[in-house]
Amino acid sequence: MLAARLHHFLASPTAKSEGNRVFWFTLGLVFSLLFSYLALKEAFAGDYIVQDDARQHVFWMQRYLDPALFPGDRIADYFQSVAPYGYKALYRILMAGDISPWWIHKLLPLVLGLISTCYCFGIAMQILPVPMAGFLATLLLNQSLWMKDDLISATPRAFVYPVFLAFLFYLLRRSLLGTALAAVLVGLFYPQYSLIVIGLLVLKLLRWQPSPTATNWTRYVPVRLVSDRPGYWIYGVALGLSIAILALYASSNSDFDPVISATSTREWPELLPGGRSTFFYPNPLEFYFTGQRSGLLDVGLVRPASLLFALALPALLKWRANFPLTARLTKKLWLLPQILGVSVFWFIAAHATLFRLHLPTRYTEHTWRIVFALAAAIALAILVDRLFQFWEPTQPPAPVAVQWGGMFLMGAIAVLIVIYPRFVVDFPSTKYKVGEAPELYEFVRQQPLNTLVASLSEEADNLPSFSQRSILVGREYAIPYHWGYYGEFRDRATALINAQYTPELQAVKDFIETYDITLWLLDPNAFQPGYVREGWFNQYQPPTERALQYLLEGTVPALTRLPDTCTVLTANRMQLLDAACILQLEALEPLETEEDADPEAETESEDSEDDDAADA
Repeated sequence: MLAARLHHFLASPTAKSEGNRVFWFTLGLVFSLLFSYLALKEAFAGDYIVQDDARQHVFWMQRYLDPALFPGDRIADYFQSVAPYGYKALYRILMAGDISPWWIHKLLPLVLGLISTCYCFGIAMQILPVPMAGFLATLLLNQSLWMKDDLISATPRAFVYPVFLAFLFYLLRRSLLGTALAAVLVGLFYPQYSLIVIGLLVLKLLRWQPSPTATNWTRYVPVRLVSDRPGYWIYGVALGLSIAILALYASSNSDFDPVISATSTREWPELLPGGRSTFFYPNPLEFYFTGQRSGLLDVGLVRPASLLFALALPALLKWRANFPLTARLTKKLWLLPQILGVSVFWFIAAHATLFRLHLPTRYTEHTWRIVFALAAAIALAILVDRLFQFWEPTQPPAPVAVQWGGMFLMGAIAVLIVIYPRFVVDFPSTKYKVGEAPELYEFVRQQPLNTLVASLSEEADNLPSFSQRSILVGREYAIPYHWGYYGEFRDRATALINAQYTPELQAVKDFIETYDITLWLLDPNAFQPGYVREGWFNQYQPPTERALQYLLEGTVPALTRLPDTCTVLTANRMQLLDAACILQLEALEPLETEEDADPEAETESEDSEDDDAADA
C-alpha cells in the first residue's frame, strides 16, 4: 500500500492531483533559490568583487549614472555598441533610481534563474504531464546553469535561458501573444537565437507530406504548408517579428566594422591554442567537436553527469511497451529533436560563414543544455515509474531481492541527483574576481575623469570596474572579432610593449604623448623574462620577442631607471608611475655598475691603486 501511494505521488498525472503539481513546482523553485543564495554569499563577501565577464559587459553602464565617465574610451564605446537593445534598456530602467549596475548584475541571476525554472517546469509538463518529471527538469537545468558562468554573469547570454524557454513554452501552448512577445524578447536580448527561433517557426509552418495525386511539379516537393489557419497567425506573426528584429540589427551601422574573416585570421596567435580567444585547432576533431568556441559538443554535457540520462530516452521510446509511462508522452516531445536539428543547422552555417554569424558554439551550447535537461528528466521519470511496477498489485509479485534492489536503486539515483553539486569543487561556478589592490583602485578613482592608465598587468582589467577610469589595453578586453575595434587595440598593445621594454627614454615619451597616457602601472616582476614569456600579451609578435631579447641580453629598460619621484603609488608591490613626470625628465638615472653595487669592491680597488702608485 505504501509503495502504491508513493508511486502515485511520484508518477501520477497532473489532472489527478493539483497539490502534487504545486509541491514539485515549489520544490524546483526552492533549489533555484538555494543555488542563487550560494552565489550571492560569494558576490557580497567584499567591496571589490566582480564577475569575470561583467568586467566587459557591465562596466560601461556606469555611464548611465554619470555620462562623463570614460570620455573617448574606445573599449567602453565598443562594448556598449555590441550590447543588444533589450539588455541595455533593462539595465537603464533598473538604474533609473541611481542603483549601481554592480548591484543589479549580482541580483539579476537570482531572478533569471527563477524565471527559467518556471518555464522549464511548464515545458516539461506539456511534454510529459507528470509533476516529478517537471521537477527533475528544473533541478537538472539549474545544476547545469550553476556549473557554468552563463547565468551568473548577468550578461546577454544569461538572458537566453529565460527568454528562449518562454518562447518554447508559449510555442507549445500555441499562444499568439505569448509566442510573439517571447520571440521579440529573444531578439532584443540575444539576437543570435532569433535564428533558432526562426528555424523552429519555419518547421512549424511546414510539414512533410508528399502529394501523389498532384499532376504537376509539386508532386516532387514533399514539403507543404500546414493546413492550420490559427497556426499561420501564431507562427507567421512571431516569424515576421523575429525577421524584423534581425533586420534592425543588420541595418545598424557600427564604427567597429568590419567583422574579421577566417581566411585572414587562421594564423593569428590570438585565435590559436594558447591565445586569448582560442578558436582554430590543428586537429579537425578537436576543431569541429570539442573546441571551446568551435566544437559541436563543447557544452559541458557531463556537468552534471546526470544529464547523460538523456541518451537513454531514445532506447526507452523504442521499447516503450516495457515502460508504461511512455504512454503519457504527448506529441510535443518532437520539439526536442527539432531544437537540436535547428541548432546544428545554424552551427554548420556559422562555420561556413566565419565569423559573420559569430561563434558556432553560440547556437548549440545553450540549446543542448536545455534539451538534455528535459530529455534526462523524462527518461528518469519513465525509469522510476518502471521500477515501481514491481509493487503494483495488478502485477505478478517480484522476488523480494528484486523489490529491495529496485528500491535501493531508486533511492541511490534520487540522492545522487540531488546532492551531486556537493561533489563539484567549484559549485556554483561564479568566476567572481576579487580585487587585491583596494589602495590602487581608490587612488585611480580620485584622478580626473579623462585619466588613461597604460599597463600590461592583468590587474588593469579591474580598473574600469572598480575605479571608473579608462585603460589603454587589457587582457579582458582583447576581443578580436571586429577589426574596427581590434585593429586599433592591437596597435595600442604592440606600442605599449615596445615602450615598456625599450631602453630609450625618448621612445617612452613619444608613446606617452601619442596616446595621452596619464598613469603607468607596472607589476613587481614586469621586467623578468618569465613575465614576458607567460604574459597574456605574448600573442603580439614580434614586439614581445624583441622585449624578451632585451631582457635576456641585459639591456636595461628605460622605465627601470626612473627617479623615485615619478612613482606616485606603490600598492600590493605594484608600481604606479606618473606619465607627466616622465615627460619632464631630461635624462635617466645612471646605470648601476658592479662597483656601485658593491662598496667593498670599490674600496679594494682604490687601495690597490694607491699601492701601485706607491710602488711607482
